[in-house]
Order: sequence, then C-alpha cells, then structure tokens
Amino acid sequence: MKPFRQSGKGMLLLVLGGAVALGQDAISARSGMVHYVEGKVFAGNQQIDEKIGNFPQIKENQVLRTEEGRVEVLLTPGVFLRAAEQSSFRMISNRLIDTRLEFLTGSMILESDDMLKDNSVTIVAKDATVHLRKSGIYRFDAEPAQLKVVKGAVEVEAQGKTFELKEGRLLNLAGDMAVAKFDPKEGDALSRWSYRRAEVVAMANVSAAKSLRDSGGYQGYAGSGYYPCSSGRSSLWAYNRYFGMYTYVPCNGQYGSPYGFMLWSPMTVYRVYAPRPVYNPSWNTDTFSASHGYSAMGATSGGYSGAVSAASSGSVPMSSSSPGPSAGASASASGGVSHSGGGGGGGHR
Repeated sequence: MKPFRQSGKGMLLLVLGGAVALGQDAISARSGMVHYVEGKVFAGNQQIDEKIGNFPQIKENQVLRTEEGRVEVLLTPGVFLRAAEQSSFRMISNRLIDTRLEFLTGSMILESDDMLKDNSVTIVAKDATVHLRKSGIYRFDAEPAQLKVVKGAVEVEAQGKTFELKEGRLLNLAGDMAVAKFDPKEGDALSRWSYRRAEVVAMANVSAAKSLRDSGGYQGYAGSGYYPCSSGRSSLWAYNRYFGMYTYVPCNGQYGSPYGFMLWSPMTVYRVYAPRPVYNPSWNTDTFSASHGYSAMGATSGGYSGAVSAASSGSVPMSSSSPGPSAGASASASGGVSHSGGGGGGGHR
C-alpha cells in the first residue's frame, strides 16, 4: 500500500479544511479531520485523494470506511482514532463539545492522551454507549463484537445501567453484554500500527513545542503578541511542517501518553535540550558535572532518534524495542507550526 504523506512545503497550511497562514491560530469547532491514510479510504462514496496537504473533514452523518487501507482521524485535542482495514464508522456529531460516532464494522483503536473538561467523545457500538472520560487506549471490534480497555477506563451505558469498564476488562457488545478479563499485552497488526503512529506523533511534538516556546507562544510570556497557549487554553493540535503532520501539544507541564511517550508543552520542552548531568567515576565522589551533550538512549521502533522518551507502562502491547530515544536530530528542528483546537482542563504532570 502506498502511504499518504502530508507536505510541509509552503507557508499556507490546510487546517480542518481551511487555509491559514503559518503561525496563525485556527481554533476549530469540529472533530473528525482525516490526518493520515494508507491505501483505500472513503468518506461516503468518495475515495480520499492522496493529495499533498489534503486534510478532509468528516461531515455529520457521513460514513468513513477503509478497504485495503488504514486511517488516522483527529477528534478532540488529544484524542486519535485509528481504524484497520475493512472498517467503518459513522460521524453522528463532529462538535468538540459533543463528538459522537457510531462504530460499524472492522476494528478501531482510540488513543486518548487527554480529555479536556469542555470536550466530549462518545462512541455508540451495538446497544452500548461508551463515554471517554480519561486518558487511555480503547479498542472496538465487530467480530466478535467487543470493547476492550487496554489502558484507562470508560463509562458505559448498556441495558439501562451505567458502569465503569476498567483496564484489562472487555465488554461483549452483543447478547448478554458480559464483562470478562483479557490480557492487555496481547496485540496484533492494528495495535502495533497504532503504537508506531503514537511514537511519530510524540517525535513531532518536541520541535512543535519548541517552536511555540521560541515564538513566545505560551502562557509564561506577557505583553502584546500572538500566544496560542494563552486565554486559559490547556492544549491544541499543532501542525509541524518538518514532519508534515499534526501533533498534540499541551500548554502546561508534560504528559505521559498511554503508550509511554512524553508530550511536552512549550513551558517544559527546554528540559529536552538542557545539558544533562553526567557522573565522573574518577572523582570517587557523588559529584556530578554538566554535560554539553545528550545522554544516549535507545532508538525508536522506527529506527529514528528524537526526544520522546518516557517510562514504558509495560502493559501496552506493541514493540519489544525501547520507546525512549535520545534528544537527537528530529528534536533539533524548531519553527513551522500552526495550531488548532483547545480547551480547559487536563491531567498534565
């Protein structure tokens, strides 16, 4: 399958279907931007073109489906939907304050890095209604019809009851809606692909956050100017033209994604670039000195180097390689960022 690639060339960027100049804020009132496709993906009966800079918006009541292909869709800031081959869902409502979709066929994974208090994501699957309330990894399958909580917890409405489905539990979406245990470490092609996509998003986060910091785009700066993280916003989608993709950027602190990667804010990303203390054993003391380089860490599963490391949760199935690369070449780029989305709340560190 030929992968779709978004271009970062040019100073005009398409954000949720609208063109904005580099560095401008584009606060979208909609979820459902098609961010990345591989192979044949359709919005309604129209195949999504493998066109540079094409980020189509899924309309309300429109069905997105894959044939021999995969798709990644951006919902509310911090929430990614990734669907496998031969899968489909219907977008019931694409408002940020009330994003609702119906899972139809195949398999899909939702990665929630952050659930903002003013936003809402709900999935209708068979006779169950599922509300995302926390960060986590959630999987829906049609055959057999199941919801699995790989990490986190969701609120489920089914058969006149409301209950919380926790990590390591699955819900049968057909028949008696029984709850059972499963091994969250089990994975397949879709779960491994979702992990790799989360890894790339985290790599793009570093230079995007640094660009915002360098341009004064965070709450710590005062005075006149354009600051996308001001006005009480806690997070946003940021377009990184060096990677040709969007990434998630919190406005304060730093987040550990449910896959174990770090997502830096403009206020904390300086830690990636700061000199690191190195112990000199010849001193025979506990004294440390500042190193002017970066400590070595493992490469990403894709073989790249970038400051996306965080302690792996150990419970997320995907890759035997370390998710924690060093602060390398991909982290060194700065600039080339536009922004979309935002809201209040969030569980940053």
